[in-house]
Amino acid sequence: MLQMRRPSLSQTLLIGVVLLAVAGCVPASTATPSAVAPTVAASAPAAVAAAPLPDTISVAEAAAKRDAGAFILDVRTQDEWNEYHIPGSTLIPLDQIETRLDEVPNDKDVVVVCRSGKRSQPGRDVLKNAGFTQVTSMSGGLKEWKAAGLPTVAGP
Repeated sequence: MLQMRRPSLSQTLLIGVVLLAVAGCVPASTATPSAVAPTVAASAPAAVAAAPLPDTISVAEAAAKRDAGAFILDVRTQDEWNEYHIPGSTLIPLDQIETRLDEVPNDKDVVVVCRSGKRSQPGRDVLKNAGFTQVTSMSGGLKEWKAAGLPTVAGP
């Protein structure tokens, strides 16, 4: 005589999720036993937060982020800025960041830059401590940016 075995809870959940996916209620990519709770969230209209950026990125990565629309925050002094800076970047000297946080967007990636990469790290940390999650600093600074032949402009 053939003996039928009762399916386990994980098998039952998997079958349910697969049936929902087939019915079009859940994306097929979430059809796993562990996806039962996320299936409710998957149908919600809330935006998914991007993964936080690494603490530091290279000049090449910063250039790519700039080209993709990231906010480039230069934390050098006004005199350094006047000498040369990245086109489209915004100057907020390191000692002014805490009082000018409202000038930094919180809806896009922020790349903090300086002359050599040393001031950009504390600038990044000020932003992170203020609740910014999509912020990183550029290693090597504008010295390395310029040495790589990337664009700069002079003046205010």
